[in-house]
Amino acid sequence: MLANFKNLTKQAKKTEIIAGLTGFFAISYIIIVNPLILADAHIPATLSVFATIFSSALGCLIMGLWANAPIIITPGMGINAFFTYTLVVGMHLNWQQAIAISIISSVLYMLVAFSKASEKLSEAIPQELKIGITAGIGLFLVTLGLEKAKLIQQGGSRSLLAVGHLTDPEALLALFGLALTLVLYLKRTKGSFMIGIVVTSALGVVFKVGLQDPPKVSLADLGKYSALLFQGDFSSLFSLKFLLAVFSMSMILIFESMGILEGLLPDAKKFKKTFEASSVATFCSGFLGTSPTVAAAESAAGIESGGKTGLMTLVSGAMFVLSLFFIPLLSYVPQAAIAPVIIITGAIMMQQLKALDFDDFSEWFPAFLIIVLIPLTGSISVGLAFGFAAYPLVKFAARKMDKLNPLLCLLSVLFILQLICEAVLL
Repeated sequence: MLANFKNLTKQAKKTEIIAGLTGFFAISYIIIVNPLILADAHIPATLSVFATIFSSALGCLIMGLWANAPIIITPGMGINAFFTYTLVVGMHLNWQQAIAISIISSVLYMLVAFSKASEKLSEAIPQELKIGITAGIGLFLVTLGLEKAKLIQQGGSRSLLAVGHLTDPEALLALFGLALTLVLYLKRTKGSFMIGIVVTSALGVVFKVGLQDPPKVSLADLGKYSALLFQGDFSSLFSLKFLLAVFSMSMILIFESMGILEGLLPDAKKFKKTFEASSVATFCSGFLGTSPTVAAAESAAGIESGGKTGLMTLVSGAMFVLSLFFIPLLSYVPQAAIAPVIIITGAIMMQQLKALDFDDFSEWFPAFLIIVLIPLTGSISVGLAFGFAAYPLVKFAARKMDKLNPLLCLLSVLFILQLICEAVLL
């Protein structure tokens, strides 16, 4: 499989390496954030850091070698919240039972990925919904980036969001980084995103702006990490609560992953292999003691930097391994330096909107639901559920039943069931 990279030119390899570094720094916050979320599920944060790093590194290795695709794999934001706040806090399961639910859900994910069902599902999804997924993830990244840049914040009683404090040094640093990165990108400067991150980070260090408190993790704790390995508790396997949780998590894993991959992959021919690799990585993550891994939307930052092959992913995976020794150094890469890359990447993804037929309301309304609900709810799966559920309804109302197929209608029903299950679970 390494032969895939031998045909790359020296310049192409350099581009892939820069893309891998860019993608890693865009998602590196997961090393700190994921353990903090899982700590609310009573998984020790000092050990969860290792689980996050190892599952990410292994996922990137599998993706790079098996699928040769520029998709970074990490424990997913959103699915980790479902793991913690729905399964453990809301349903009063322990984290070992939540791990068991993750493992069983990933088995179902693999059964779909390695069968013809994955291709049939992909073919059944209308192009306008695929466009909606791409643009929705893009708007989600823009919102995430603006939040990291402190350019927006939670609104008051009259609005969901409000403009941030533009006198805040972090916001000013982010605006500088955004302007610099945008100019470099428009001038088609090689490595524009990486240059933007490095220069903005250096400025942050010089003026001591946006520096984070490094997590208190020591390699000496690595010997205790075995406490998280192979901890799945299957004792409640046949309880209704357990089975409902498996159904909801399976739907999220399968269709969130499918949506992200459909939206990000530069080469659609790699979808099958990429979907398979993602499912295997997800399966492994449960045994490593963390919430499920998924394809990271921030992979788009690496792809926009020129990443086209699995070499980008392998570089990102290697950076996860190296981060074991340099976790404190991540505190010198402020969120304000990462935010501009995420914002610009999201804006680029939203360019897909030009392919929608805005003259046909039944064409673009389901996509519209996906686009707005992904960022507003902070959940890709919720956006997908509403968009897919609405599609058959609007086509039926518009008397365009020829646009429907049995599999798409089944997906609509499944997404409605997912929403019902999550409402019941919560």
